[in-house]
This record gives sequence, structure tokens and C-alpha cells, in this order.
Amino acid sequence: MLVFNILSYYFTWQQVWGAATHAETFWLFVAIGFGAQLIDGLLGMGYGVVTAISLMSLNIAPAAVSASIHTAEMFASGASGYHHYRFGNVNKRLFKVLLIPGVLGAITGAYLLSTFGEKYGSYVKPFLAAYLLLLGIRIISKAFVKPGPRKKHKKLGLLAAAGGFLDSFGGGGWGPLVTSTLIAGGRTPQYVIGSVSVTEFFVTFASAVTFFATLGISHWQIILGLIIGGVAAAPLAARLAGRLPVRWMFVGVGLMVIVWSLWALRKVFM
Repeated sequence: MLVFNILSYYFTWQQVWGAATHAETFWLFVAIGFGAQLIDGLLGMGYGVVTAISLMSLNIAPAAVSASIHTAEMFASGASGYHHYRFGNVNKRLFKVLLIPGVLGAITGAYLLSTFGEKYGSYVKPFLAAYLLLLGIRIISKAFVKPGPRKKHKKLGLLAAAGGFLDSFGGGGWGPLVTSTLIAGGRTPQYVIGSVSVTEFFVTFASAVTFFATLGISHWQIILGLIIGGVAAAPLAARLAGRLPVRWMFVGVGLMVIVWSLWALRKVFM
């Protein structure tokens, strides 16, 4: 209700209806949102990657893509987190440790991006992408070796703060950074994905509200389509996350991290 109340200051029901009646492209955005959230809810990452690649392939301006993704992801991550909690995929202790640092990082990143412009965010992504490329290879290798003792992460708050900051300032990175780092350390993918997904709602909410306050919001048709598709996919993704073999979840997460990193790195060399 709080989210709807905030958004009501930026658009009317007439605008929502007008966006929905343009069926030729609207249902395409619904399909993109459904596919993106299905992957994100299943693997704990990938919403921003899938939606960004899909929307940019439709020749939509990068600024419109970024604004649409952050707004729609707030709803999709909320639905995903609720269903992960409902299906018992959440480690409450891990969630509490990640929450506050992740939110503070997201607010800081969103504010700096809105103040200094998107061009500075491009300097952050190559370093994140290079780190994640190596991490993705490591995750896949762990799927085919005998698991060893779980490593204890001593700086989870710093990890969450970095993930929240990069997600807002760099345009993405919460799931790829936080989820992949925790899974690479030996934690059970099911509970990592569920806990990170619940936290992601609050991180995305904080980021979106900061963007609303500083930049405003537009592109209703894209946002509405992504929201409907994402909310529809959330329960299916959360249910499947607890039923897939652990080995193939490692492979899926590793491949998603590698795809994300290569997509980010291509801008450096092309």
C-alpha cells in the first residue's frame, strides 16, 4: 500500500489504462518481465540482466531502460521475496545481517548517480564484471567437486553495502555480487537465493524511492508490463528454487554470473 501511495503521486489510473491498451508492445513487456523474474527468483540474480538486454534490443533509450527496471523490480522482488519466505527458503539471520547495510548502500548509490550522472557508474561496472567472471567460473567448478567445509563470511555487512551501492550506482549487481559470493563460500543455494531475494525488495525499494525523489518517473507502458509479468512469475520461481538439484543450481548460478559479467565487459571492449 505504501508503494502504491508513493506511485500515485507520479501517475494516474488513466495513464495506467492507456499504457495497458497498447497491446502490441505491452504484452511483449509482460513476457520480458515474466522471463526475467522467473530466472531471478530461481537463481537469485538475473532480473536486471535479462530486462536490460531485452529492452535495449528493442532500441529503447538506456535512461528509459534503467528507470523502468528499477521501478518494476521493486514490485517483482517484493512478490518474489514473499513467496520465498512462504516456501521456507529464507534464513532469517542472514536476512537481518544483509538488510540495513544493503539499504544504506542502495540509497547512497542512487543519490550519487542522480547527482553526478550515469557516466560515473560506467567506471564501476568493469571491476565488478571482472570479479564476477572469475567467481562464476569458480561456482561452476564447485558443482562438480566434493563440497568442503563452509567458509564463514566475516564481513557480510560490507558485502551487502557494496551490493546495494553497485545495484543503484552501477545499474545492477545486487544479486550477482551477493548471491554468487555467498554460494561460492559454500552456503546452501536454496537459502542464499531466498534470503537475498527478500532483502532485495527493501534494497530496490530504497533505491527506487531515492530515484523518484530526485529524477521522477516515466515510461508507464514498460513499467506496467514488467510489473505484471514479474509478479506472475514470482510464485513459480520460488517454488522451483527449493526443488532443483543443488548441483544444477550451482551451474545455473555460475552461468548467469558469467553472462552478466560478459554483458557488462562488452561495453569496455566494443
